[in-house]
Amino acid sequence: MHDHLREWIALSELPGIGPAGLLRLMQPESGCSAAQTSLLQLSHNQLQSLNLPARTIHHIRGYQRGEWPDREYLQEIDRWLQQPCNHLVTFICDRYPPLLKQISDPPLLLYISGDPELLHLPQLAIVGSRSASRSGIALSRSFASDLTAAGITITSGLARGVDGAAHMAAVALSKPTVAVLGSGLMNVYPRQHQSLADDIIRLGGALVSEYPLTMAPLPHNFPRRNRIISGLSAGVLVVEAARRSGSLITARLALEQGREVFALPGALNNPQSHGCHDLIREGATLIETSAQIIEPLASLLGSYCYDEQREAPDSIKLTDAEAVLLEQIGYQLITLEQLIGVTGLNAPVLLPQLVAMELSGYIENTPDGYQRLI
Repeated sequence: MHDHLREWIALSELPGIGPAGLLRLMQPESGCSAAQTSLLQLSHNQLQSLNLPARTIHHIRGYQRGEWPDREYLQEIDRWLQQPCNHLVTFICDRYPPLLKQISDPPLLLYISGDPELLHLPQLAIVGSRSASRSGIALSRSFASDLTAAGITITSGLARGVDGAAHMAAVALSKPTVAVLGSGLMNVYPRQHQSLADDIIRLGGALVSEYPLTMAPLPHNFPRRNRIISGLSAGVLVVEAARRSGSLITARLALEQGREVFALPGALNNPQSHGCHDLIREGATLIETSAQIIEPLASLLGSYCYDEQREAPDSIKLTDAEAVLLEQIGYQLITLEQLIGVTGLNAPVLLPQLVAMELSGYIENTPDGYQRLI
């Protein structure tokens, strides 16, 4: 392994000091040399003068003795880098994404499986609930498909729910997408998305992580990785989010980073919509169509103009009874008991109609009631 990669790996894994603190120490005005190796070459007294934590100094001294990082560990990274699709990009490398470099605490290095050049293209993050409703999944796929067709690279976190649906939409179009992991790239999480991760690489996309290759998906990793999702992207679309969710962390980080934030409104009694409503009150742009996202990002796409195509209402084949029932369901969640009261029909008559409409994709049966999808 080249010495400069060993140095950056050591810097990125120093305990007791984060990327922002390290980058400050690497500036000329900090009293250290601007060279990335300077901190690792300082004497014990010099390190103590910087008021670094004892464990940080301990690891730096271990680096100077050649004891840390462990030789076997570095050999494992070397073997991984020998595969043609794998890359390790440092903060000072030309391949480092320029937009990510602008945030307050950019990662010192990125492990990338796939195409690192993709991180330089216009990206939009799509994030949302892991336990999204069927409507939320459908919206994530729809917006991701439209935006991918418009030339925007979709970036998300490979999680279940909204994230996975967004990646799958790009994969279905055989287009690249970027997945930022909260674990190491040799430990894809969730496991059920391993085949999706493989498809992303195969189609020219990229898996990205700042964490060591075999790092487990620890809970505190995910809020940290969210700054990378927003930092890589020109904007963030939140599809569904509860009030306490990682998606809101991503959106608020995006606002702090000066990125565009978009949110989809939802039913007032759907807890997964409350986070989006909060964001809209805080200044996020309320979105109903993909074109409303593409317009403010048009400068990134040159003169490209996207003509949004939607399924015409008359192409949806409803029976007369289904059309009437759909109007009575409306766009708010409604329980079976409420439907019985509104329609005057009893449950044995209503339930077969509701099941047929759910199978046709016209409505969704959620734990809180029925929701119209068209």
